[in-house]
Amino acid sequence: MRLVGEALENLEVDLLVEAIWRRYQYDFRDYSRASLLRRLQRAQAHFGYPHLSSLLDRILHDPDSLDVLIGFLTIQVSEMFRDPEYFRAVREKVIPHLRTWPSIKVWVAGCANGEEFYSLAILFREEGLAERTLFYCTDINPAALARAEAGVYDVDRLAGFSRNYREAGGQGSLADYYTASYGVARFDPTLRKRAVFADHNLASDAVFSEVQFVSSRNVLIYFDRALQDRALGLFASSLPPGGFLGLGSKETVQFSAEGESFADFAPMEKIWRRTTLQAEEMAFAE
Repeated sequence: MRLVGEALENLEVDLLVEAIWRRYQYDFRDYSRASLLRRLQRAQAHFGYPHLSSLLDRILHDPDSLDVLIGFLTIQVSEMFRDPEYFRAVREKVIPHLRTWPSIKVWVAGCANGEEFYSLAILFREEGLAERTLFYCTDINPAALARAEAGVYDVDRLAGFSRNYREAGGQGSLADYYTASYGVARFDPTLRKRAVFADHNLASDAVFSEVQFVSSRNVLIYFDRALQDRALGLFASSLPPGGFLGLGSKETVQFSAEGESFADFAPMEKIWRRTTLQAEEMAFAE
């Protein structure tokens, strides 16, 4: 039987993501197929190839092109204090609990270009927790991690950032945290004094530390169910009982394999709390 149309395209996608995994150990095999196909088609157009199979040949034999492809396969669109109600809930509901720990570790999983990290770093500074908080900022895109660590953004984005900051309960002016010149804003480097930027792949890597708060927003929506369960399992394993998980506005732990690992905390703002071992045992017994 000859494959044509969509069936042939699906075969090309399968071969391409398998090749990326086997050649470079980047695992996109369990990403949402529709989203993955759209991104690969954009990469195909960028390279000027008529077929995805031509892109496969390029990636296998030109390792330098991998970074370009990763830029297409990972979503880097965000903004500071995106969904202000989430950050207001962190400030007003989560922070009072985090204060009870003598030291705090926060994992920003899928940090992209760093907007979420700087939002949290500013919030934690305003709440007096900066000096006892360590941030782990991870992503699979090396270029995005470099941009996140640099903390430089176009000035035309600042009006939206500032509006979100005020709506999120900001205690001053966002301008207090950056200097602007030559069309860019550079955020205060002391905000990242206690931050570690590192490569981590939710599809293939393991837990690396216990943390009290995981913030991973708008990452799971690009995964299929099996990969969502894997990522949520990593988050659950990273959090002690009473730790917090924050997700994006269209994401949830409900109906997942890890659903029993979390209890509602601020469900409207998509924040859950890690259940105690006793609660898990009771749920299992039922």
